[in-house]
Amino acid sequence: MTEVLETDQGAQLWPFFIEKQPIVDAEKTIVGYELFNRSQTDQVHSLASDVSMVLHSLVQSGKTIADRRSDLFINTTHEGLSGSHWDFLSTKRTVIEVPPVQNHDAETIQALQPVLFALRKRGFRLAFHYTVVAPQYKAWHALADFVKVDCSAVAASKLKPLVNAIHTRTGALSVAEKVESTAQFEALREIGFLFFQGYWFSKPELVQTKVLNPSQVSALQLCDLLHDDPTIEDVETAIKKDIALGFNLLRIINSSAFGSEQKVASIGQAVALLGLEKLQKWAAMLISAKLGGRPTAVGTAAVVRARMMELLAKDLLAPDEREPAFLIGLFSLLDRLLGCSMQEALALVSVNDVVTDALLTGEGPFTNLLNMTIACEGDDGDAFALAASQLQLSYRQINIAQMEALIWADQTQA
Repeated sequence: MTEVLETDQGAQLWPFFIEKQPIVDAEKTIVGYELFNRSQTDQVHSLASDVSMVLHSLVQSGKTIADRRSDLFINTTHEGLSGSHWDFLSTKRTVIEVPPVQNHDAETIQALQPVLFALRKRGFRLAFHYTVVAPQYKAWHALADFVKVDCSAVAASKLKPLVNAIHTRTGALSVAEKVESTAQFEALREIGFLFFQGYWFSKPELVQTKVLNPSQVSALQLCDLLHDDPTIEDVETAIKKDIALGFNLLRIINSSAFGSEQKVASIGQAVALLGLEKLQKWAAMLISAKLGGRPTAVGTAAVVRARMMELLAKDLLAPDEREPAFLIGLFSLLDRLLGCSMQEALALVSVNDVVTDALLTGEGPFTNLLNMTIACEGDDGDAFALAASQLQLSYRQINIAQMEALIWADQTQA
């Protein structure tokens, strides 16, 4: 019997904080949230930080980031404009904030125009810094949906002419940033601003995302596999060997961008729902985000439990009944990995009732199997003997399954 090593709660969590600042209209109704990556110490944007931001906002969408009616304003670098990470976000609810070009270089402005046009054609909306009204950016004027003005950086006497220029030259909605009082809000509304953002309405809220950090090895292996014309079964096996991959995959399936309301019973079902093309892009995103995760004792133990339950379920259940076994074992330690209750952990994903019952209420056809698998990890011989007897499994069957599960899980760590 193997022992599950203790680890700190949430040891495999991907430490990421998103600050969300509400954007309101003239009636003070929230129309969207601008998201900021507050996990960076240097606050320097890069392609890696942009991809990480998209990954985390994706899995939190529809949960603690915003409701499905609010737009999400996401900042990006010029390098990140053409990344495949945008494929995972809702075009209807995502506004991409484009920074101004350094020194307003005409050649760079012209080179970026086709990229911006492609994003608009796909359905994304674009927000620009107020310098976009300058003649150098004329090629971008028709692409602007929002133009944002930092009211602390522009003299009050110049705000009204600037708002007029925004509306006449671009036709975009004007957004006043850093609004800090009701009086300032009233004045800015009077001169023509349409949207507003700042402390006067609500202090920004900091959200810690619940995302597990896949190991570099498993992410690289998955990425390599997906470039080698794999079968669905091959991809399922690769994802099964890292609980972080499996958990994050289910969160994407249930995100507002993907829009699936289907309750998942297995990793294979989630793979089929997302499809190999999007899986390839997702794996590339994981690599681009420069993961630093390593397998933890609890994460590895969850994979061993899952594989052991899957192997023994073949001896106990009909083919059409055994599918949830792996997912139950895999998520049986999810509360420890996320540092929350099991009920809170399962609320983050949409798994079917068989999985939920086994993990929350201890009921259903997999309860004894899960209890026996847990008993194998400790020194409680009585619990192990009782579970084996209830399942009518021999010690030899159980030991073989456990050894195969340990070897199977260990292959990913190489």
